[in-house]
Amino acid sequence: MDQFGGLTAFVKTADLGSFAAAGRVLGLSASAVGKAVTNLEQQLGARLFQRSTRSIRLTEEGKLFHERCRRVLDDLEDAQASLAEAVAAPRGRLRVSVPLVSYHLLLPVLPDFVRLYPEVELDLDFNDRIVDLIEEGVDVAIRSGNLPDSRLMVRALRPFQLLLCAAPSYLEEHGFPECPRDLDGHLGLRFRFPNSGKIQPWPLSMSAGQPAWRVKTVLTCNNMEALRGATISGLGIGCMPDFLARGPLAEGRLRTVLDEHIDGPAQFHLLWPSNRHLSPKVRVLVDFLSARLFAERCESLPSTEVARVFP
Repeated sequence: MDQFGGLTAFVKTADLGSFAAAGRVLGLSASAVGKAVTNLEQQLGARLFQRSTRSIRLTEEGKLFHERCRRVLDDLEDAQASLAEAVAAPRGRLRVSVPLVSYHLLLPVLPDFVRLYPEVELDLDFNDRIVDLIEEGVDVAIRSGNLPDSRLMVRALRPFQLLLCAAPSYLEEHGFPECPRDLDGHLGLRFRFPNSGKIQPWPLSMSAGQPAWRVKTVLTCNNMEALRGATISGLGIGCMPDFLARGPLAEGRLRTVLDEHIDGPAQFHLLWPSNRHLSPKVRVLVDFLSARLFAERCESLPSTEVARVFP
């Protein structure tokens, strides 16, 4: 038996408490397991077990060595399982939880995913509620804001920009603000986070000592699509992500304001449970969305960057 076989024999013996029990698991005789352990002790120059006619027990050196060997064998088993999954075809139902507004991002790219992976069945839940991936059996989620759950793996997507927008008809009537203090007297359309109930802050940078700007809130809602519609209709100035405003801006139904005073970008994250073995269907979706969402934008922010939209 080679050195790797000796390590396996040693770990199984330590786990099960006898050469005979280890032999039954490994398909070997008790004497073959005992000989492999003895050869390993000779190679190491250290005694791993205290032996008697009735029992064996680990020495102090054996306890330390057992802990390290157990980790090595677990890692090897994990690597073997990962390799087997890597060559397996992704298939099966894939539950994905995403914010309502993200269908603008997902729908254009999903046909390519379906063509690439025809055996994966996508089950999309468009909901602004923060789901518990572990408890609710969700495979992958798109989320932003604070990400405190250590049971989850996280990959940052490329950033997007929050914009302040207004309809041309509104700006003709109320004027075009040139700086944040010009917002005084303007009408604001505000987004309320569905989970926390807090009002979304507008992403305006303010110089030290500069007086706070004030707008008169005329509408508050917890649906970004509704806020965009109200902004297009000329009710006031609204804040929305660039991918939601892109169409109306290109069509001339919206204009951006205070672009030079807008803070840096926000960001979505992909999350999935941190299982030891990542299933092929989850792996291909995470890789696909990481490559395709916001693909035309700049490189990813560090994963520690936290978005300010839809927490």
